[in-house]
Amino acid sequence: MAAMRVGIIAVGRLKHGPERELAERYGERFDDIGRKLGLRGLNVHEIPESRARDAGTRLAEEAAAISAAIPPKSVLIALDQRGDNIDSDAFARLIGRWRDDQAANSIFVIGGADGLSPELRRMAKSTLAFGSATWPHQMVRIMLLEQLYRAATILAGHPYHRA
Repeated sequence: MAAMRVGIIAVGRLKHGPERELAERYGERFDDIGRKLGLRGLNVHEIPESRARDAGTRLAEEAAAISAAIPPKSVLIALDQRGDNIDSDAFARLIGRWRDDQAANSIFVIGGADGLSPELRRMAKSTLAFGSATWPHQMVRIMLLEQLYRAATILAGHPYHRA
């Protein structure tokens, strides 16, 4: 069975510093354990923020860049504050189900300051939130990477996850 690639497409860049170091640490941890579980290729693709003056144009430009970066045969998951709040076990089950259904790619999308276009949200198989609070996009990326690592540990029966 082919391994499922896991990717993140995010608007904006993580600057060098503690946030990037933490994101890289969770990415490396995921790669280490994920390979044994049929999960591979955690890739973060950064999309430049649109410099357009109005929100509608920014959303459209960012959506076009995100859409161009989505590989074929992908399960698309949108991170949006209006999304479903699920616990870590349910998140792990989603990842495991997509892998078991032989999805080629699971791609998580994090929008810019204006969020994601309605078209991208409609394309998404799932829309997830990390609570109803508004989080900085850099923090959402780090929280997503940690949850991906946690999901892999849950799927592996590793003791990292304790409810």
